[in-house]
Amino acid sequence: MRQIISNIAGAGLLTLLAASCAGGAAGLTQSGLDPAKFDTTINNQKVELVTLQNKAGMEVCLTNYGGRVVSVSVPDKNGKPTDVVLGYDNIKQYADTVNSPSDYGSSVGRYANRIKDAKLSIDGKDYKLKANDNGNCLHGGGNSGWLHKIYTIANRTDSSVTFALTSPDGDNGFPGTVKATATYTVKSDNTLDIVFSATTDKKTVVNMTNHSYFNLNGDPSKEGFDQVMSIDADSFTVADAKYIPTGEIKAVEGTPMDFRKAATIGKKYDLSFDQVKNATGFDHNWVLNTYNNKEYDKKPCATLYSPKTGIYMEVFTNEPGLQVYTGNFQGTGIPGKHGLLYPKHVSVCFESQKYPDSPTKYNAKTPGWEKSNPYLEPGQKYTSHLAYRFSVK
Repeated sequence: MRQIISNIAGAGLLTLLAASCAGGAAGLTQSGLDPAKFDTTINNQKVELVTLQNKAGMEVCLTNYGGRVVSVSVPDKNGKPTDVVLGYDNIKQYADTVNSPSDYGSSVGRYANRIKDAKLSIDGKDYKLKANDNGNCLHGGGNSGWLHKIYTIANRTDSSVTFALTSPDGDNGFPGTVKATATYTVKSDNTLDIVFSATTDKKTVVNMTNHSYFNLNGDPSKEGFDQVMSIDADSFTVADAKYIPTGEIKAVEGTPMDFRKAATIGKKYDLSFDQVKNATGFDHNWVLNTYNNKEYDKKPCATLYSPKTGIYMEVFTNEPGLQVYTGNFQGTGIPGKHGLLYPKHVSVCFESQKYPDSPTKYNAKTPGWEKSNPYLEPGQKYTSHLAYRFSVK
C-alpha cells in the first residue's frame, strides 16, 4: 500500500450502483472468496471476479477493477491449498479509496513507482503530472491512476484472462493516448505468467508492473520477516528519504541489501544502515543481473521461501529492475481478506520495472540509467514480462 495510504485525503469513493450476481450461487472459490461480493456495476461499468485454474491445484482470482490479483492459492508441502497474497474479499473495499486505500495486486500504469517532482520533459516540452507522494508522482497518480480504473475483459479462458485499458491523452498529465493490456495466465507448472503490452499515438513513458503482496506462510496475521529471500543483483539504486533515486548505483557487497545468497529477511533488517532506516524496511530497486539474459525466463531474478509451509516462489522478468517492498506501510488496522488484520512487514512485493525516476535520470544521461529507457513512441510496442512460479521444497 506504501505511501499511497498517507496521501488519499479528498479521494472520492466510487459509487457501487447495482449487484449483478445472486449471492453465492456459484459457491466459494478455493481461496474462500464469494464471487457475489465482486460481481457488480461501478460507474455504469461491469466489474467481476475472474477465476483461473490449472490441473495441479493452483487457482488465481482476479478482478477487472484495477486489473488486480485478488488471491493466489497453491498447495503447501502437505498439499493444503494456501492463499499467498494479501487483499480484500469484496469489491467495496477495493473501490473505497478513503477508508481502505490500496494497490493490492493491481496492474500498475502508466508509470509504476516514482517520478521526481511529478514532471516529464519530452523533446523539449514539459508535462506536469499528478503529484500524490511528497510532491512526486507515484504509480501513475495513485487513486486516479490505472490501479483504480475498470479494465475491459478482452479475452478469457479457464486458465487465462486479458484486461484492456485505453488511457486518454492527458490522463493524470501524461501525454499520448495509450492502449494497454495485461494478460494473466495460470500455467501447468503452477506459474502465474503476466505479459503487459502498450502502444501510444504520442511519445510518452510506460512502465507497467503487478503489485501483489506475497506472504507464503499461510497466516498473514503475523509478520513475514521469517521468510527467506534471494535477489540476483550485484547493485541497487540508492534512494533519498522520499524514495527518489539519487542517481548513485551502489554495490550490495557488505550491506544489508546483499541477498545474492538466500537469507531470512529479518536478519537483514539493520536500522543502522540509512537505506533500511529511511524506509523502515526494504523499498528499493535492485539492478538485476538477469537483464539482457536471453534465458531470463529460465533463471529467476528473485526467490521467496517459507520454511513453515514449504512454499517456494521464483520470480522471472525481462526488465532491468526489481522493486522489492516489505510491507513497511502495513499495520493500518484496515481488515483484509476474511477479516484479518495485516501487521507491518507481513509481506513482500516483487515489482519488475524500469528504474524509479527513469524519465528524469535517462534524460540526464545518468550513468547506469542508459539500460532503463522508459520512453515509448508511436509505432513501437511496449512489452514487459513478469512471472511467479510456485513449488514446494
